[in-house]
Amino acid sequence: MTKGLPDPPSRATTAPCSFGNCECSHPSLFAVREGVDLEDALVHLSTLLKGAFATNLKAMELASGTCQDLLMANDHGLDAAKAVVEALLDGVEMQQVAPAP
Repeated sequence: MTKGLPDPPSRATTAPCSFGNCECSHPSLFAVREGVDLEDALVHLSTLLKGAFATNLKAMELASGTCQDLLMANDHGLDAAKAVVEALLDGVEMQQVAPAP
C-alpha cells in the first residue's frame, strides 16, 4: 500500500483580537481580523512600527530631561521590535525561495 504525499504545513494566520477599549461601557472599537496570513500581518506591523518610530523621534527632538530619557528608552524598544519583525519577514521570504528537500 502506497502512502500519499503529506499535506504541506499550513501557514500561520491571525486569530481575532479586539483593541481600542477606553475602559467605557462599549465594546472595543477596533479588531485584528481572523485569518490574515502571517507575512501580511507582519508587513502591517512593520509599517505601524515605522510610524511609531518616527513619532517617537520627533517627540525626542521636542523633549528634554527625564521625558527625553524615557523617549530614548522607548526608541530602543521600538528599534528592537522592528528588528524582530524584519527578521521574521526575512525568514518567511527565505523559506518561500528555499528548494523543497
